This record gives sequence, C-alpha cells and structure tokens, in this order.
Amino acid sequence: PRRGESYGRPLTAPTAGKSERGSGRARRRSGRRRKGGGDVVSEPPPREGPPLLGEGERERPAGARGKARFRRRSMGASGVLRAALWGLLLPLISAQEGILHAFSTDNPLFKKDYCIIYNPSWNSLPSSLSGATPTRLTVLTHKLLCSSSDVPRDIMKDKAVVVMRGNCTFLEKGWIAQNLGSKILLIASSTGVDTPSGDKKSYKNLTIPVALISYADILDINKTLGNNVNVTLYSPPLPKFDFSTVVIFLIAVLTVAVGGFWSGMEELEELKTIVSSESREVSRKSSETIIFSPFKVIIFVILSCIMLILLYYFYIWLVYVIIAIFCLASAMSLYNCLAALIRKIPFGRCRLACGSTTFEVRLIFLAGFCIATAAVWVVFRNEDSWAWILQDILGIAFCLNFIKTLKMPNFKSCVILLGLLLVYDVFFVFITPYLTKNGESIMVEVATGPFRNSEKNYGNLVEASAERSAPHEKVRIVFQICSLDSQSHPLKK
Repeated sequence: PRRGESYGRPLTAPTAGKSERGSGRARRRSGRRRKGGGDVVSEPPPREGPPLLGEGERERPAGARGKARFRRRSMGASGVLRAALWGLLLPLISAQEGILHAFSTDNPLFKKDYCIIYNPSWNSLPSSLSGATPTRLTVLTHKLLCSSSDVPRDIMKDKAVVVMRGNCTFLEKGWIAQNLGSKILLIASSTGVDTPSGDKKSYKNLTIPVALISYADILDINKTLGNNVNVTLYSPPLPKFDFSTVVIFLIAVLTVAVGGFWSGMEELEELKTIVSSESREVSRKSSETIIFSPFKVIIFVILSCIMLILLYYFYIWLVYVIIAIFCLASAMSLYNCLAALIRKIPFGRCRLACGSTTFEVRLIFLAGFCIATAAVWVVFRNEDSWAWILQDILGIAFCLNFIKTLKMPNFKSCVILLGLLLVYDVFFVFITPYLTKNGESIMVEVATGPFRNSEKNYGNLVEASAERSAPHEKVRIVFQICSLDSQSHPLKK
C-alpha cells in the first residue's frame, strides 16, 4: 500500500496522543519522536495523496480501492488482448465467391447451382437471385478467346460465354468478350479454381462479369440440363464471422503446444538417461536433434531466401521438388509421431531379426502405412473434395516432428531467428512488389502459384507456347479445412 494507507483497514484521521495505524511496524517507529520531558508521543509521517476525510464521511477500504484499480487495469489489458484476438480471428473477408444458377429453357424445373470465383474489385454481382438477369449460355470450351478473330461476333452477342483458361490473362479474355457483345464471361479451368486477379488499369471500361468455374461443372451442366440453358450469377453476402478461421487457428495453436510438450518430454527423458549413465542411449537421442546455434540460424534464413527466389523464377520445375521433399519429410514425420505413441503400448512387441539387428514388426507395418499415406496424397493432391484431409494430417505431423527435432540452445538464438524471419517476411511480402515487373509480391506469387494473375507464362522466366496451359501446381504449404459456411468457397486456407 501507499504511504498513509493501511492493509485493508479504513483510514481515519489520527487523534492526539494516539499512534496512527500505519502500514507497518517500521513506519510507526519512524513516526515517533521524543518531546520535552522524554515522553514518547506519536506523530504521523508526512502523508501523500488525497486529503483525509472529515467527520461523517465514509471511505472505501484501501483494499477495495486497490481491487478496483487493479480491476480497471486488468479490464483494459484484457480488452486489448480480446481486440487483438478478434483481429486475428476476424480477417477481412472479401466476397469473391459466387453462385451460377443454371436452368433449362425447355423445362425450368430442371435447375442446379454451381460455385464460381470472381474478383469483386473488377465488378459486382447481385446479392440475391431475384436481382439477377437470366442470360443464354453458350459453351465454347474449344476456344481460348485470346484474339477477337477466335469467335464470330454473332455467336457471342448477348450471351453468357464459356471459354477455356490459358494463354492470356483473365482481363484480356474479358475485354475481348465485351467487345464481341458478350454479357457474361465464364472461364473454365480443368486444373483448379482460384481468384482471378490482375491490374485493371488498362481495362477500366471492362463492365461485364468475369468469373472462373470448374470445367467439370460445365460438363455437368451439359449432361444434366442439356444444351438450351440460361444462367444467372449472384453472390450472397458472406457472414461477418467465419468459424473455419477459428478451426485453423486452433489447429495451429494446438500443433505448436503439442510439439513443445513433446520436445520438453524428450529432453526430460534425455536428462534422466544422462543421470543413469547410459551413454549409448544418450548419443543416439542427441543425434536425433539439431541444435540451432546463431550461425545455423543465419544460414537457415539465407537458404530460405535463396529457395524462395529460385521458386519465383523456376517455379514450374522446383514446385515438383518441393512436393517431393514434403512427401518424404511428412512420411518420416508421421512415422516418428505415431511410433512414439505405439511404443507406449505394451502389447504386440514381437521382433524380426535381420543379421545383428532386430526390428519390431508393428513398426515395419507402421512405416508401410505412413509411406502409403504420403503416396496417396501425392497422387490425389489436386482432389479438393477430400485430399486436404491427408494434407492437413501430413502437415501437422511435419510441424510436430520439426518442433521436436530442433533445439534452441539459448535465448539469443531465438531472438536472432525471430528477428531475421520478421525481416524476411516484411521484405518478400511488402517490399518486393516495388522491385518486380508485374508489381506482385514474391511471397504471394510463390504461395499461390504464378498462374494466379496471368495465363501467359509459366512462372516468371519461360514463355509458354500457344498450346493450352499445363496443370497448375501449387506449393502445398498451407492448412486447409472445409468451409463451415455453406455459401462460401469449399476450402479455407
């Protein structure tokens, strides 16, 4: 308590000849002095703070006032923390998902909805089906529409046209379609659906909707509804809160927490082994960990920068290298995670001898299971309906094993690593757009793939031929979950 306050007792004005009930024995002694004939009288120490209350006035106990002040401070701090947490869990949601409502002109009862992706900064769509205008659909998936001479004008006039993705930008296709009289342009993609983007400064007069749709959906329209089809585009409003973001946040936090706990338990076991003087076991466990000294931290960040730049310029080749590395590393990580759990089971420990070495049979089957899981993901990695489950499992296992394997010897290494990674992120996300020709961030280009903004080239180095674009591979370095909102895009990253 401050000077003049008591420990939870009411503070009252001192009376003559009596000692003030201060905040401690030492303070009472310091307030005494001898006077005249040697009598000891009590004199209160100098008081700081607000004046004493007069008669008849009541004062809250000092403990209550302290609690109130603490409550105000804690409420302010907790408010800041809550605001920061909600800021993380409530990202800016851009309404870039829409719905294509298709129905047969021969029988309007035959209708079906399909998911489309559009760029809201180019044009907007009605928020409901009632505000949308039906347009006749013309399927020209054998055309790329990179030139006005590709399609006769009378075929496209006042129609919703479907062309294939590839060989030119989305904006170029939209501009050509608008000049030919089209009302809606749908770009069919057989390799993946992402947000159309690009610099619209050169196409300021582009007004028709340009949207991306799966090529499989176009085939389904022809098969289900026939050739005489009308379509309307609309974009229902998205919810202000996306619960799938909370799930991704929990996955990330729990992964780090479990990885840290596992690493701590491994270190505790290692210390117990050292005490028991089993040097062979100690050396074996030490070889399974990597000590991140300050020098290794710097080398790690430098190699990360070099790899990111190489991916930017040689994406179409190195993306397969990254996929192969992730496949091998995640299979080994999944094995290490599951083996740590299986070893805790006291049953089924039969061994198989091979020379001077013996193997547990159950661990051999576990290794085959992990390899098969990674192989299935590699083969079906572009299946958006279910492959993301395997990708998340392998990614979580990779992160857990990475946290368990790497050891930070001191606080200095942690500060250097986090500081350099901060500079790394800021430079490649916010500064590189001023250095690249297309004005795009190197980090964003690598994470989303170089085909996100343009269909002209493979990456940023090699020009494509006049043939259709090759399959669009992406660096699989994200967690994905199925969206919990039925009106939004099926996957959140």
